[in-house]
Amino acid sequence: MLNPVNSYANAKNEYVNTFFVLGFKKVKQPVLRAIALIVAVLLTLPRVLSMFNIVEQLTESFTAATINDIVFRFVFLAFFYWAVLQCNTNLRFLYESYSTLVRYLLTILLNIILFSGAILLFAYLYPVLTEQSMHKSEQGLVYFVYFIILLILIFVSRVLRYQIIHKDDIIQNELLKQQKLHAELAALKNQINPHFLFNSLNSLNTLVRDNREAITFVNKLSFMYRYILQSGNQDLATVQEELEFLESYVHLIKRRYRDRFTITIDVEDQWMNTTVPILAIQLLVENAVKHNEISENLPLHVRVFSTEKHLVVENKIQPRNTFVDSTGNGLANLKKRYFLLKNRQIVITNKNKVFRVKLPLN
Repeated sequence: MLNPVNSYANAKNEYVNTFFVLGFKKVKQPVLRAIALIVAVLLTLPRVLSMFNIVEQLTESFTAATINDIVFRFVFLAFFYWAVLQCNTNLRFLYESYSTLVRYLLTILLNIILFSGAILLFAYLYPVLTEQSMHKSEQGLVYFVYFIILLILIFVSRVLRYQIIHKDDIIQNELLKQQKLHAELAALKNQINPHFLFNSLNSLNTLVRDNREAITFVNKLSFMYRYILQSGNQDLATVQEELEFLESYVHLIKRRYRDRFTITIDVEDQWMNTTVPILAIQLLVENAVKHNEISENLPLHVRVFSTEKHLVVENKIQPRNTFVDSTGNGLANLKKRYFLLKNRQIVITNKNKVFRVKLPLN
């Protein structure tokens, strides 16, 4: 039973959807091309000045400044530094999900490969296209200058990324404020509903007071609804609170499926005070009930247990033979909520006919 009451949480889910759309907006190509062209012009300008004898040649070992020399250097540098900017801005999203250390190592490795490849290509093409050889002393100076500009462009790339992230943060914060206002308005409109429902449950309890099983069912349902209402003011709950809520939910499910549904819970005490998003565990158990066949021949067993770093919910896959009325957004919303609230990614696997979801606990 998904939480239909927590409207503010729904607003945050919409915010996360927006985050995943805007969270990694690419730097526009004209910006990258403009920076690459400016750097290329600056680096080839001394050659133009030398060709027209505006300044004396810095050293006798330098190659003569010719049209072919200037054109080659300009085109080569424009493409090379455009590639540097592209790799350090728009292509970083390919490994954004990795840890900070891994991202830094991959960035360094990528730039080393890019610079080394560019130097080898430059050394090969220069004598072919300019019909002159470059002195080794000049090569060393040129490569050193190119490397310094590479470091500068890496810094420029980070500045461009931070600018986009800052703009997106402003947009997302404004969106969240608007959604929060709508959620608060909806909550005000629905304030009367909890009182009506609890009064109805109390009346139902009186009607079935001679039926112990029915009384227990009503009490569990009342506890679940009260928990859902209370969660409207918070985003996280402890594992212990979530397991207590799960116990009530399981009781209702077992009234329907009897012995055809079983669950084992084995969570170490050290994790009981760790927080997870509200209704996260219950949603995963409900997902198993909704999408799997439950019958006398195929009873469903769900396991909830802890490991060193995760709380795991798993079940054997038993595809339903009948149509499942589902939007398919439950796991997607949980994944986005987890990222927003805990800045961690849940792990979903489907191997060896076992469906498993891992919730990070660290």
